Amino acid sequence: MRLVVKTRSPEETRLLGETLARLAGEGVLFALGGDLGAGKTVFTQGVARALGIEEPVTSPTFTLVNEYHGDCPLYHVDLYRMNGSADAWDLGLEEYLDGRGVVVVEWADRAGGLLDLPGVWRLFITILEGDEREVEIVPPRGVDGSRLKETLGNEGLEVVEWRGS
Repeated sequence: MRLVVKTRSPEETRLLGETLARLAGEGVLFALGGDLGAGKTVFTQGVARALGIEEPVTSPTFTLVNEYHGDCPLYHVDLYRMNGSADAWDLGLEEYLDGRGVVVVEWADRAGGLLDLPGVWRLFITILEGDEREVEIVPPRGVDGSRLKETLGNEGLEVVEWRGS
């Protein structure tokens, strides 16, 4: 299944993160892709809001991993400076994939096959014009596509394309 959602502002991108985090629950991994400035950290801020995290969420580009504690832990990982799965493994990425929190990985493609796991939500954010973004969402198997599309619509998010069940 594949959905494409159009967001028109950073707040709508945050809302998308918040909505998907509420739907996915604890123990989920969001694997994010997109150009610099696409909104990966903004999406993560929405995930944090869903988890009751009140502290500011910032990009972990130089720290590589930021940990936040709310209703459940959020591990925000940035692989921008990584050169493949060996670097991601050396970072200890697998330790965050134990199911006891929510993991958001920016630049997930740089992890190689390390993130090819069941239950992964894959998102790719494309910059359109101004603050508009197009977010391609590939949820894990077993997610009810009709329910997901309906939930996003109920939140005021525009689903511009939907394939699958």
